[in-house]
Amino acid sequence: MRGTPKGNKPVILTYHDIGLNHKSCFNTLFNFEDMQEITQHFAVVHVDSPGQQEGAPPFPAGYQYPTMDELAEMLPSVLNHLNLSTILGIGVGAGAYILSRFALNRPELVEGLVLINVDPCAKGWIDWAASKLTGWTSTLVDTVMAHHFSSEELQDNLELIQTYRLHISQDINQDNLYLFVSSYNSRRDLEIERPVPGLNEDTVNTLKCPALLVVGDTSAAVEAVVECNSRLNPTKTTLLKMADCGGLPQVVQPGKLAEAFKYFVQGMGYSKFSP
Repeated sequence: MRGTPKGNKPVILTYHDIGLNHKSCFNTLFNFEDMQEITQHFAVVHVDSPGQQEGAPPFPAGYQYPTMDELAEMLPSVLNHLNLSTILGIGVGAGAYILSRFALNRPELVEGLVLINVDPCAKGWIDWAASKLTGWTSTLVDTVMAHHFSSEELQDNLELIQTYRLHISQDINQDNLYLFVSSYNSRRDLEIERPVPGLNEDTVNTLKCPALLVVGDTSAAVEAVVECNSRLNPTKTTLLKMADCGGLPQVVQPGKLAEAFKYFVQGMGYSKFSP
């Protein structure tokens, strides 16, 4: 946790994607000048999924890793422990799914969500079969890299690719990573649907808070994010496709994302970030 909660404002809470932790997923964004201007006015809490922090020891044999739903159910106890009332969530990939599930379970605790590369769908049997088949020939690291980067990025942006390949293979405990990846691949559908005005706004299962959906225009996650956007309330949801930006917009284009985040927060009523 960085900073102290200010007045009635929510804290910014982040949740990272598979193969990453809060540092490798969010440091570039939060160290960016425009983002620091924002975080002067908000406390920030970074959550690492169990066993994904650098230097984490392996779990004991037979350890049952939490499901995506169970990871979401852990978040209220984090808020209780830190004596926090509400959050403004920023999640990437698996983290975006976890924060969405949390917001569906406990809407009163979530004031807004920034969801990068979110996939609301369960892993379909075709995806599952494909991953099983490629699993015979590709390593865990290859599987995670294919999750983060499109095939074009894997060929074109060699310096970035090498940096993340080394991080995923050397800094993250591989046994723990396998458990987290397996948990994400076993996720269930978020089962959200777009509300129809005058018909089911109060009963439909969907996000109640404002949401900013972000995806790079060449990201492998574009279809999933567009699908998520189609299931949410259009009056509370903004879809941002970032140009010249692949699977890690918070790393490749931190300035653009910080600017979008600033407008998003102001749109929620925190104008000039005053109390």
